[in-house]
Amino acid sequence: MPQPSWLKTGAGRRIAHHRLTGNGPGIVFLGGFKSDMEGTKALWLEEWARARGRAFLRFDYSGHGRSSGSFTDGCIGYWAEDARAVLDALTEGPQILVGSSMGGWIALLLARARRERVAGMVGIAAAPDFTEDAMWAGFDEPDRRQIMQEGQIALPSEYGEPYIITRRLIEDGRDHLVLRSPLDLPFPVRFLQGTADNDVDKSVALRLLDHATGPDMRLTLVRGADHRFSDPDCLDLIGAALDEVSARADTG
Repeated sequence: MPQPSWLKTGAGRRIAHHRLTGNGPGIVFLGGFKSDMEGTKALWLEEWARARGRAFLRFDYSGHGRSSGSFTDGCIGYWAEDARAVLDALTEGPQILVGSSMGGWIALLLARARRERVAGMVGIAAAPDFTEDAMWAGFDEPDRRQIMQEGQIALPSEYGEPYIITRRLIEDGRDHLVLRSPLDLPFPVRFLQGTADNDVDKSVALRLLDHATGPDMRLTLVRGADHRFSDPDCLDLIGAALDEVSARADTG
Protein backbone atom coordinates (compact mmCIF):
# COMPACT_ATOMS: atom_id res chain seq x y z
CA MET A 1 0.00 0.00 0.00
CA PRO A 2 1.50 3.38 -1.00
CA GLN A 3 2.42 5.64 1.89
CA PRO A 4 0.44 8.89 2.12
CA SER A 5 1.83 12.36 1.81
CA TRP A 6 1.24 14.90 4.56
CA LEU A 7 -0.06 18.44 4.80
CA LYS A 8 0.31 20.51 7.97
CA THR A 9 -2.62 22.89 8.24
CA GLY A 10 -2.60 26.38 9.69
CA ALA A 11 -4.24 24.89 12.78
CA GLY A 12 -1.30 22.50 13.20
CA ARG A 13 -3.12 19.33 12.17
CA ARG A 14 -1.26 16.82 9.95
CA ILE A 15 -3.51 15.61 7.15
CA ALA A 16 -2.68 12.38 5.34
CA HIS A 17 -3.56 12.37 1.67
CA HIS A 18 -3.01 10.77 -1.72
CA ARG A 19 -2.95 12.98 -4.79
CA LEU A 20 -3.14 11.98 -8.44
CA THR A 21 -1.99 14.51 -10.99
CA GLY A 22 -4.05 15.02 -14.12
CA ASN A 23 -6.37 17.31 -16.01
CA GLY A 24 -9.00 19.52 -14.47
CA PRO A 25 -11.47 20.06 -13.17
CA GLY A 26 -10.00 17.73 -10.57
CA ILE A 27 -11.95 15.47 -8.25
CA VAL A 28 -11.84 15.80 -4.45
CA PHE A 29 -13.33 12.98 -2.40
CA LEU A 30 -14.79 13.90 0.99
CA GLY A 31 -15.36 10.86 3.17
CA GLY A 32 -17.90 10.14 5.85
CA PHE A 33 -18.08 10.23 9.64
CA LYS A 34 -15.33 8.07 11.12
CA SER A 35 -14.41 6.67 7.70
CA ASP A 36 -11.08 6.98 5.93
CA MET A 37 -9.56 7.43 2.48
CA GLU A 38 -8.96 3.69 2.00
CA GLY A 39 -12.64 2.85 1.58
CA THR A 40 -14.22 1.24 -1.46
CA LYS A 41 -15.63 4.45 -2.95
CA ALA A 42 -12.43 6.45 -2.49
CA LEU A 43 -10.26 3.82 -4.18
CA TRP A 44 -12.78 3.21 -6.95
CA LEU A 45 -12.97 6.93 -7.68
CA GLU A 46 -9.21 7.16 -7.84
CA GLU A 47 -9.19 4.51 -10.57
CA TRP A 48 -12.08 6.30 -12.31
CA ALA A 49 -10.00 9.48 -12.36
CA ARG A 50 -6.82 7.69 -13.44
CA ALA A 51 -8.60 6.11 -16.40
CA ARG A 52 -9.75 9.55 -17.56
CA GLY A 53 -6.54 11.43 -16.87
CA ARG A 54 -8.25 13.52 -14.17
CA ALA A 55 -6.56 15.01 -11.13
CA PHE A 56 -7.83 13.36 -7.95
CA LEU A 57 -7.40 13.90 -4.23
CA ARG A 58 -8.44 11.77 -1.25
CA PHE A 59 -7.53 12.52 2.35
CA ASP A 60 -8.30 11.75 5.98
CA TYR A 61 -9.84 14.40 8.21
CA SER A 62 -8.03 14.96 11.50
CA GLY A 63 -8.87 12.18 13.93
CA HIS A 64 -9.64 9.85 11.01
CA GLY A 65 -7.46 7.25 9.32
CA ARG A 66 -3.78 8.21 9.18
CA SER A 67 -4.19 11.90 10.02
CA SER A 68 -3.20 13.38 13.37
CA GLY A 69 -5.48 13.94 16.31
CA SER A 70 -8.13 12.07 18.24
CA PHE A 71 -11.55 11.46 16.74
CA THR A 72 -13.26 12.60 19.94
CA ASP A 73 -11.47 15.96 19.78
CA GLY A 74 -12.92 16.64 16.35
CA CYS A 75 -16.07 18.37 15.14
CA ILE A 76 -17.70 19.52 11.91
CA GLY A 77 -15.87 22.86 12.02
CA TYR A 78 -12.45 21.21 12.33
CA TRP A 79 -13.15 18.76 9.53
CA ALA A 80 -14.45 21.51 7.27
CA GLU A 81 -11.22 23.44 8.02
CA ASP A 82 -9.22 20.37 7.03
CA ALA A 83 -11.12 20.15 3.76
CA ARG A 84 -10.53 23.84 3.00
CA ALA A 85 -6.84 23.43 3.78
CA VAL A 86 -6.35 20.55 1.34
CA LEU A 87 -8.46 22.26 -1.33
CA ASP A 88 -6.39 25.44 -1.03
CA ALA A 89 -2.96 23.81 -0.75
CA LEU A 90 -3.21 20.67 -2.87
CA THR A 91 -5.48 21.53 -5.80
CA GLU A 92 -5.48 24.11 -8.58
CA GLY A 93 -8.45 25.63 -10.31
CA PRO A 94 -12.06 24.51 -10.07
CA GLN A 95 -12.73 21.10 -8.52
CA ILE A 96 -15.62 18.65 -8.49
CA LEU A 97 -16.49 17.66 -4.93
CA VAL A 98 -17.69 14.11 -4.24
CA GLY A 99 -19.09 13.95 -0.72
CA SER A 100 -20.18 10.74 0.96
CA SER A 101 -22.52 10.95 3.98
CA MET A 102 -20.92 13.54 6.30
CA GLY A 103 -18.70 14.39 3.35
CA GLY A 104 -21.82 15.68 1.61
CA TRP A 105 -22.26 18.19 4.44
CA ILE A 106 -18.58 19.15 4.24
CA ALA A 107 -18.94 19.61 0.46
CA LEU A 108 -21.83 22.01 0.99
CA LEU A 109 -19.78 23.99 3.52
CA LEU A 110 -16.89 24.11 1.03
CA ALA A 111 -19.27 25.36 -1.65
CA ARG A 112 -20.17 28.25 0.63
CA ALA A 113 -16.60 29.04 1.65
CA ARG A 114 -14.88 28.51 -1.71
CA ARG A 115 -17.62 28.91 -4.29
CA GLU A 116 -15.19 30.04 -6.99
CA ARG A 117 -13.24 26.77 -6.58
CA VAL A 118 -16.21 24.44 -7.06
CA ALA A 119 -17.04 23.29 -10.60
CA GLY A 120 -19.60 20.65 -9.62
CA MET A 121 -20.75 18.29 -6.90
CA VAL A 122 -21.84 14.68 -6.44
CA GLY A 123 -23.46 13.85 -3.10
CA ILE A 124 -23.69 10.20 -2.04
CA ALA A 125 -26.18 9.69 0.81
CA ALA A 126 -25.39 13.26 1.81
CA ALA A 127 -26.02 13.94 5.51
CA PRO A 128 -26.21 17.71 6.07
CA ASP A 129 -27.00 18.83 9.62
CA PHE A 130 -27.00 15.23 10.91
CA THR A 131 -25.60 16.17 14.34
CA GLU A 132 -28.76 18.20 14.99
CA ASP A 133 -31.46 16.49 12.94
CA ALA A 134 -30.45 12.85 13.45
CA MET A 135 -28.32 12.69 16.60
CA TRP A 136 -29.65 15.39 18.91
CA ALA A 137 -33.23 15.02 17.69
CA GLY A 138 -32.98 11.27 18.30
CA PHE A 139 -31.68 11.49 21.86
CA ASP A 140 -34.11 11.06 24.74
CA GLU A 141 -33.87 13.30 27.79
CA PRO A 142 -31.48 11.00 29.74
CA ASP A 143 -29.16 10.87 26.70
CA ARG A 144 -29.23 14.66 26.38
CA ARG A 145 -28.47 15.11 30.07
CA GLN A 146 -25.56 12.67 29.84
CA ILE A 147 -23.95 14.37 26.85
CA MET A 148 -24.35 17.83 28.39
CA GLN A 149 -23.15 16.83 31.87
CA GLU A 150 -20.53 14.18 31.05
CA GLY A 151 -19.45 15.53 27.69
CA GLN A 152 -20.08 12.41 25.61
CA ILE A 153 -22.23 9.38 24.93
CA ALA A 154 -21.54 6.08 23.13
CA LEU A 155 -23.83 5.07 20.29
CA PRO A 156 -23.83 1.56 18.78
CA SER A 157 -22.59 1.26 15.20
CA GLU A 158 -23.09 -1.51 12.68
CA TYR A 159 -19.67 -0.61 11.23
CA GLY A 160 -17.62 -1.65 14.27
CA GLU A 161 -16.87 -0.10 17.66
CA PRO A 162 -19.42 2.35 19.12
CA TYR A 163 -19.38 5.97 18.04
CA ILE A 164 -18.41 8.34 20.83
CA ILE A 165 -20.57 11.42 20.34
CA THR A 166 -19.28 14.46 22.16
CA ARG A 167 -20.91 17.64 23.40
CA ARG A 168 -18.40 19.53 21.25
CA LEU A 169 -19.61 17.72 18.12
CA ILE A 170 -23.23 18.60 18.83
CA GLU A 171 -22.63 22.23 19.79
CA ASP A 172 -20.17 22.91 16.98
CA GLY A 173 -22.52 21.30 14.48
CA ARG A 174 -25.08 24.00 15.27
CA ASP A 175 -22.62 26.61 14.03
CA HIS A 176 -22.37 24.91 10.63
CA LEU A 177 -25.94 23.98 9.72
CA VAL A 178 -26.76 24.42 6.02
CA LEU A 179 -30.49 23.65 5.83
CA ARG A 180 -31.61 26.65 7.89
CA SER A 181 -30.36 29.41 5.60
CA PRO A 182 -30.05 29.96 1.83
CA LEU A 183 -27.94 27.37 0.05
CA ASP A 184 -27.07 28.31 -3.52
CA LEU A 185 -25.27 25.72 -5.65
CA PRO A 186 -24.59 27.47 -8.99
CA PHE A 187 -22.96 24.47 -10.70
CA PRO A 188 -24.03 20.98 -11.80
CA VAL A 189 -25.10 18.86 -8.80
CA ARG A 190 -26.11 15.21 -8.63
CA PHE A 191 -27.40 13.65 -5.41
CA LEU A 192 -27.55 9.85 -5.07
CA GLN A 193 -29.58 8.21 -2.31
CA GLY A 194 -30.53 4.63 -1.46
CA THR A 195 -34.04 3.84 -0.26
CA ALA A 196 -32.73 1.15 2.15
CA ASP A 197 -30.32 3.54 3.86
CA ASN A 198 -30.73 3.10 7.64
CA ASP A 199 -28.41 6.01 8.48
CA VAL A 200 -29.68 8.75 6.16
CA ASP A 201 -33.36 8.58 5.31
CA LYS A 202 -34.43 9.49 1.80
CA SER A 203 -36.40 12.38 3.32
CA VAL A 204 -33.05 14.10 3.98
CA ALA A 205 -32.21 13.95 0.27
CA LEU A 206 -35.62 15.30 -0.65
CA ARG A 207 -35.31 18.11 1.89
CA LEU A 208 -31.87 19.03 0.55
CA LEU A 209 -33.13 19.04 -3.04
CA ASP A 210 -36.08 21.23 -2.05
CA HIS A 211 -33.97 23.62 0.04
CA ALA A 212 -30.96 24.21 -2.20
CA THR A 213 -31.13 26.46 -5.24
CA GLY A 214 -29.22 26.04 -8.49
CA PRO A 215 -29.70 25.76 -12.23
CA ASP A 216 -28.67 22.10 -12.67
CA MET A 217 -29.58 19.84 -9.76
CA ARG A 218 -30.91 16.26 -9.78
CA LEU A 219 -31.63 13.55 -7.24
CA THR A 220 -31.50 9.83 -8.07
CA LEU A 221 -33.20 7.44 -5.63
CA VAL A 222 -31.96 3.86 -5.85
CA ARG A 223 -34.38 1.25 -4.58
CA GLY A 224 -32.76 -1.18 -2.14
CA ALA A 225 -29.38 0.60 -1.92
CA ASP A 226 -27.99 0.95 1.60
CA HIS A 227 -25.84 3.64 3.20
CA ARG A 228 -22.55 2.21 1.94
CA PHE A 229 -23.69 2.73 -1.66
CA SER A 230 -20.67 0.76 -2.82
CA ASP A 231 -21.84 -2.37 -4.61
CA PRO A 232 -20.92 -2.55 -8.33
CA ASP A 233 -24.22 -1.08 -9.55
CA CYS A 234 -23.99 1.83 -7.11
CA LEU A 235 -20.39 2.51 -8.05
CA ASP A 236 -21.43 2.59 -11.71
CA LEU A 237 -24.11 5.15 -10.82
CA ILE A 238 -21.51 7.30 -9.06
CA GLY A 239 -19.32 7.10 -12.14
CA ALA A 240 -22.20 8.01 -14.44
CA ALA A 241 -23.11 10.99 -12.26
CA LEU A 242 -19.49 12.12 -12.22
CA ASP A 243 -19.17 11.70 -15.99
CA GLU A 244 -22.22 13.91 -16.43
CA VAL A 245 -21.09 16.57 -13.96
CA SER A 246 -17.58 16.52 -15.47
CA ALA A 247 -18.91 16.96 -19.01
CA ARG A 248 -21.08 19.90 -17.94
CA ALA A 249 -18.24 21.45 -15.95
CA ASP A 250 -15.87 21.05 -18.92
CA THR A 251 -18.26 23.01 -21.13
CA GLY A 252 -18.88 25.70 -18.52
